[in-house]
Amino acid sequence: MKTEIKYNNKIYQIDLSKPLDISIPLKADESNPTAWHVDVPKFDPVMTEHFIGDVNKGGVVNFRNIFFNPHGNGTHTECVGHISKEHHTINQCLKNFFFLANVVSIVPEQQEKDRVITLQQVKNVWENINSKAIVIRTLPNDYNKLSMQYSNTNPTFIDYKAVQFLIDNGIEHLLIDTPSVDKEEDGGALIAHHTFWEYPRNTKTQRTITELIFVPDSVEDGVYFLNIQIASFENDASPSKPILFKIIS
Repeated sequence: MKTEIKYNNKIYQIDLSKPLDISIPLKADESNPTAWHVDVPKFDPVMTEHFIGDVNKGGVVNFRNIFFNPHGNGTHTECVGHISKEHHTINQCLKNFFFLANVVSIVPEQQEKDRVITLQQVKNVWENINSKAIVIRTLPNDYNKLSMQYSNTNPTFIDYKAVQFLIDNGIEHLLIDTPSVDKEEDGGALIAHHTFWEYPRNTKTQRTITELIFVPDSVEDGVYFLNIQIASFENDASPSKPILFKIIS
């Protein structure tokens, strides 16, 4: 199922029947990744005196309450409402869903106890293609990212100067396979988040950050079209399903 997209006066062709899913699914067990000290998701059937929400327990339908934290339980897309006093929601901020994107792989630099994606590393992989999105895969790209318990592990983060470089070059959607663009313990500074959204002085509400993705090794570095799918939550973040489409021509 091929389609053509006109972008910046160029015609690109993609195959909609061959999506490349870079999200991590939510699962109700210990194999689900967690961060920020949250529990794993819970999928609990509704059980009352007159209703059984589990077919295997005698009910006629499966009818479950789902408990999870968007930021700590898997792939999620967030807006400036994550750090702002004002009530911004991802459902209101994200209005476009297809973007030209560059997929890049970076080996984070070891700086004492930290693993950091630096400005120079981002410059080294940068390609000026007028893209609105960048997808950062950290190396090594171990499959344990699919089940990693990140709390108290000081995961990789991005130097705010690298974030500044990205927005200076037109990036509005930043995707990464770590729990946060900022350091796990930074005293609440969240400098990469503030830099990206230019909050509070020049807030860019259309920009989004997507964290805890997983880009399989089968997806090569290069240029793709990106579709960011979210649930319509009036919340600062939503679980999301970013999809890449290889450019055919």
